[in-house]
Amino acid sequence: MIDMLQQVAQDIWHLPYHFTTSGVRLSTRMTVVRLRQNRLWLHSPVPVSPQVRAQLVALGEVAFIVAPNKAHHLFVGDCAAAFPDALVFVAPGLVEKRGDLQGLRELSETPEPQWQEELGQLFVPGIPAVNETVWFHHASRTLILTDLCQWWQGSIPLSSRLFATLNGVRSRLAVPYMIRLMVKDRPALGRSIHRMFEWDIGRVIVAHNAIVETDAREALRRAFAEVL
Repeated sequence: MIDMLQQVAQDIWHLPYHFTTSGVRLSTRMTVVRLRQNRLWLHSPVPVSPQVRAQLVALGEVAFIVAPNKAHHLFVGDCAAAFPDALVFVAPGLVEKRGDLQGLRELSETPEPQWQEELGQLFVPGIPAVNETVWFHHASRTLILTDLCQWWQGSIPLSSRLFATLNGVRSRLAVPYMIRLMVKDRPALGRSIHRMFEWDIGRVIVAHNAIVETDAREALRRAFAEVL
C-alpha cells in the first residue's frame, strides 16, 4: 500500500503512521501546512517513503521540520536527511537529547518569525517531561496538538483499545492520564490553556489519532476542564 497524504483543509494535509512499541499498536501522524511562497511546514515527522517525498515535493518546498515535544523526535533525522535544506526546530531539551543530529534549533516561547503571521505558536509549560508547543493555523482555524490531548478512535487492536481505555482517551478527546501525572506546575499550565482559547478554534488535529471537526472547541474545553 502506497502512503498517501490526506487533505484536511486548504493548505493542510496529514499522514498517519502505525508502529508497535511494548506490544501496543500505535497510530501517530505528521501534519503538513503549506505556508506562503509554497513553503511546507512538517509537524511531528514520520518516516518519509519515496512516494511521500514525491507528494511533498509536488506540494511545495519542505522548509521547516518540527519536533513539537520531547517524545516526537524519532524520525526527525530521517526526515532531515530527505530534505537537507529544511530548518529543523525541536522542543526545549531535545538539542541535548539528540546529540547525534546537527543544526537543530530549539523552539522558544516566542513564535518564529518565519511563520508567525500564519501559525500561532504557544509553548505549554508545567509539564517538563513533555515540553510541548502547540500551534494554530489561522486561515483554517485549526489547532495542532501532539500528546497534550488524544483520542484513539476507530477500529484498533485489542491491546491498543485496552491501553487507550486505561489512559482515558478511547471514547473522547481527553488529556491522557499519563500526561496528567506529569504535570508539575498546574497554574502555569492553566495560564497557557487560557491563552490557547483566545484562538478561534474550529478544528483540532492531534497526533493520536483523531481529527475533531465537530464542536471542536467544546470538546477541547471538556478535555482540559478535568485537568484544571
